[in-house]
Amino acid sequence: MSGLVILLMYLAGAVFLAVTDAGLKVATVASAVLLLVCLITGSGFWITLFLPGLTTGVLVFLGQKNLRRSMLSAPLLEWYRKVLPPISATEQEGIDAGTVWWEADLFSGRPDWRKLLSIGKPVLTRREQEFIDGPLDQLCRMVDSWQINHELADLPADVRDFIHKQGFLGMIIPRQYGGLEFSAVAQSEVLTRLFSISSVVANYIVVPNSLGPAELLLKYGTEPQRDFYLPRLACGEEVPCFALTSTVAGSDATSITDTGIVCKGTWQGEDIIGMRLTFDKRYITLAPVATLVGLAFRLHDPERLLGDAEDLGISCALLPAATPGIEKGSRHFPIGDPFLNGPVRGQDIFVPLDFIIGGSAMAGKGWRMLVNCLSAGRAISLPSISNCLAKRSLAGSSAYARLRRQFGHPLAQFEGIQQPLARIAGLGYIINAARLHTAQAVATGSKPSVPSSILKYHCTEMARQIGLDTMDIHGGKAIMKGPRNYLASAYESMPVAITVEGANIMTRSLMIFGQGAIRCHPFVLQEMEIARETVTGDTIVRFDQVLFAHVHFALRNAALALLHGLTGSRFANVRIESPVNGFYRQFSRLSAAFALVSDTAMLCLQGSLKRREMLSGRLGDLLSMLYLGSMVMKHYEDEGCPPEDLPLLEWSCGYLLYRYQQAMHEILINFPIRPFAWVLRLLVFPLGMRYVLPRDALDRHLAELVSRDSATRRRLVDGIYLVPAKTNPMGFLEETFQRAEAAESLEKRLKDARKQGRLAGLSGMEQIGAAREAGILNQAEADQLTDFRVRVSEIISVDEFPYDAFARAGNRAPPFS
Repeated sequence: MSGLVILLMYLAGAVFLAVTDAGLKVATVASAVLLLVCLITGSGFWITLFLPGLTTGVLVFLGQKNLRRSMLSAPLLEWYRKVLPPISATEQEGIDAGTVWWEADLFSGRPDWRKLLSIGKPVLTRREQEFIDGPLDQLCRMVDSWQINHELADLPADVRDFIHKQGFLGMIIPRQYGGLEFSAVAQSEVLTRLFSISSVVANYIVVPNSLGPAELLLKYGTEPQRDFYLPRLACGEEVPCFALTSTVAGSDATSITDTGIVCKGTWQGEDIIGMRLTFDKRYITLAPVATLVGLAFRLHDPERLLGDAEDLGISCALLPAATPGIEKGSRHFPIGDPFLNGPVRGQDIFVPLDFIIGGSAMAGKGWRMLVNCLSAGRAISLPSISNCLAKRSLAGSSAYARLRRQFGHPLAQFEGIQQPLARIAGLGYIINAARLHTAQAVATGSKPSVPSSILKYHCTEMARQIGLDTMDIHGGKAIMKGPRNYLASAYESMPVAITVEGANIMTRSLMIFGQGAIRCHPFVLQEMEIARETVTGDTIVRFDQVLFAHVHFALRNAALALLHGLTGSRFANVRIESPVNGFYRQFSRLSAAFALVSDTAMLCLQGSLKRREMLSGRLGDLLSMLYLGSMVMKHYEDEGCPPEDLPLLEWSCGYLLYRYQQAMHEILINFPIRPFAWVLRLLVFPLGMRYVLPRDALDRHLAELVSRDSATRRRLVDGIYLVPAKTNPMGFLEETFQRAEAAESLEKRLKDARKQGRLAGLSGMEQIGAAREAGILNQAEADQLTDFRVRVSEIISVDEFPYDAFARAGNRAPPFS
């Protein structure tokens, strides 16, 4: 028996034992048998000595638990305690925020697809659907976004009153307090449609229903606080804002410089222990019109009136806007739409400790409150904005490309247009799937902090690309502002979504993998918790158990990555039957590769990984592509696997697999410890990088699919406001698009007649009149085609204004100083 055969047997056996989760005893016996075979045959001496022999010896040693713990686990625990990076209380609260959901399966290397598919399909209750069909539709009809954005820079009084009366500000508030008590799915659907009419209106509604006073009161408020404020918030009697961002801290909210000093003072004629607040906040949405100010600040107790601690930490309080000393009312001027946003300031404002949300017992616990609420809220608001932009962009671009003609052909027939049009459809499908099913997770009680970060970053970045593609397709039509322009404000406002609720650079570089690696990994959090305990015999035993479970986990993932890489994932057991099983197998392979590379990065770089933001960002990209791909497949299954949507699924999954591959490639070429990078590349890409972007043929097919009134297109644009109205040019465009097929058949008759010389020398409306007289068209058809051409002419037109229309006397900003 040759040494090469023994080597192959050894490798195949090792992979088989790792993949099948064989225990230590089975592995020891298998290695000993191979060693015995080598000794009996007497061949391949060096391989016999250094592979089966060494492996058998190591496995026998590991099987002696007491010896292993004293000679291996105890020293490793001491080493781990030394290299474990310190984690502040604030960081720990961020790690502990929210709950773990599907992302934990992706970290496992062996995701349970049956568990994902068993999660309920997102649905609306009858009451929620009636609200969407009733008050929401009525609000959409009331809104004139051009008037709001360019004439009033504010909400009209009737719109504001309607919002309050119909309870739009109380979607998250339980019905017992007068709220609507909508599910997260319903909230997302409402916000998607609201953003399709006006971001100013939507932002007025989204802030009270996301991270703000209502949610903080529901989770942490005292009973008297809830009883007093929640009914007033639900009906709009109180308009809230939440003042978090300081002028210095920015995205580093834990470094806020706003302070509260516990002291004695007089409040409404009584001597009490209260707090004196000084703050300077900016970028606060609804601050100019808020009647109730939520405030985050750092609370100090220099006189130790509340206990032994001087620095109590970040706290959250509710202040009536009429409290003497609060300065508000001035506005910032956001890029894009002029939604209500401005500063809030206060100097030495004395208020009772009862103003703290949850009372004095919650003093210093504000950061935990914020991050727990943020983990759910970020999964709703910004994905809904991105979803709206994607749907509007597809509706507008596909219709415009069908109706607008250049060089005698519709734009939709040019490959240069088909490629971005397909990209809009594919990215929009990803955004909608991720948005919808993550909202369903929130609706069923999860607080998915890592997925909310994934959605915040990737949905807004995909929406940014969609916005660019949409502008390119529309050309000059899109860059001239006016009531006819249905794209400009959303395009201009995109940087707002990129920046708010944690700037995208920070979210990708620090949060997605930084939080996910600890919360979602099956062993890392346990190892960290044990390492922080006092070392005892029991500590070593528990660390030993977790450590070797982790080692087995890493070896299994290495074997899975190699096996599936060599076999094209053909043997990946996804344990489901689906028409798209191939994609489940591919994502299973990449899940194992992700777990392997993550473990290697954490082992090699230890605490420095936190500072290697480029590498951490790419590791986050791997997790994100796996998560987004999972949501796409879940969405396709929940829709009933419609065959006509298969090109969408293929495009979306192909795009995500390619993006994963590129992120992995960039990790490996930049991994600082090169020998590990070489081994990882061999395990992850044993046959090279095989994934490619969607092919041109798929782009063409997808563009053709959405350029007509197909069931696929209807599903993609469902959920936005497309009712034709004078104030809704998108609705007029969609109505004209629906008439395109019938009009094109009439145009074909005219074209055939021209070829026959029957309409020679005529053009425009003259053709239609001559065709009617010649019997080519009857009167109804002539009227139909005339109306269609007038409509198209209106659609491709842009607005024009008097020369002095843009002068705004008296609105000069103060000079820079």
